[in-house]
Amino acid sequence: MFGEKKENRFVKLSIEGVKDVACMQVVVDTWTGIQYLFAESFGNAGGLTALLDEDGKPLICEEYRRKKE
Repeated sequence: MFGEKKENRFVKLSIEGVKDVACMQVVVDTWTGIQYLFAESFGNAGGLTALLDEDGKPLICEEYRRKKE
């Protein structure tokens, strides 16, 4: 309830901007460790996609991945 600190499921890893046009963020799902690219333009448009390795598998950030018990 009040005073409890809730851990965020998604964490921003990096943010890059294109001057006055768009912003791109790499976010990671702390439950799965999968990294996503979120791109938005300042004209209220955006998109989200998983980042993939050379074999087409999702990029995993082990540092944030929740360990299975």
